[in-house]
Amino acid sequence: MIDNYLLEELVAFAKYGTLAKAADFLGLSQPAVTRGTKKLENDLGIKLFKREPNKITLNASGKFAAQKAQQVLNENQNFINEVKKFYQSNQEISLTSVAPGPLFVLANNRFVNLKIDDQFVQEGQIKDLLLQNQYTCIVSTSPIQYPQIDSTYLGMENLMVNVNEFSNLASYPSIHFNDLKGLSFLVLTNIGIWKQIIQKNIPDAKFIYQAKEENFNEIKNYSVFPFFTTNLSNANPNWDKKMVSDRIPVPIADQAATQSFYLNYLKQNKKRLEPLIEEWQDAWEKVD
Repeated sequence: MIDNYLLEELVAFAKYGTLAKAADFLGLSQPAVTRGTKKLENDLGIKLFKREPNKITLNASGKFAAQKAQQVLNENQNFINEVKKFYQSNQEISLTSVAPGPLFVLANNRFVNLKIDDQFVQEGQIKDLLLQNQYTCIVSTSPIQYPQIDSTYLGMENLMVNVNEFSNLASYPSIHFNDLKGLSFLVLTNIGIWKQIIQKNIPDAKFIYQAKEENFNEIKNYSVFPFFTTNLSNANPNWDKKMVSDRIPVPIADQAATQSFYLNYLKQNKKRLEPLIEEWQDAWEKVD
């Protein structure tokens, strides 16, 4: 078994051409590198260097060995990276959000040790919850500005209303909140920020809130009440069971009906979360 440090010395010598430059690059003394070259030759049982007075160069075997040494070092580094990624992915990650849609997307990943809390938080709570290590990461509608916290953009969520196929609104390519004035809507209680958005922006509306999903679905299936979905709704594994054929989804064009989402986490967790963040961003693009 050839030690890694001997391969590193060989590669450095092949790159820089002299023992002195290789030693300087590696942060070693020249005698140490000289000893290393001799040890490598002894371990292999072949000559790798052509030694002349005041000059040393690689012979043909040495040049070939340097190429192979670089490949081995690359493989070793890949091994280290992959093992670290596996370890990081299997550490428990606690996640919550200000809205349900992002959690539907982020729940679908290969990281099995993910703990999701669907009791949504308020934007103003996020900084303290992260600093107190209550959660590993929290999804918000804006990046958190704080020295110890990093934020990464995930994607957008667009609100739409599902109206009866015979409604005048069903023929519109898009509508505004004001077009929904005075209507009654069937709404799940636990929808995070969207609850405040629809209450604030739809004049004189009536909201029939249902805490239990089964009750929501029962009423939805046997009524003509409009209800809300988003572009992320189909990431919910149960979504096929919720749709009804007589409703037409119509996008809502108001600015408040489109929200950007960011993943917020402590900077000390950035390396641990990087592979997961990449997967989440890819998953969001596929759903959107």
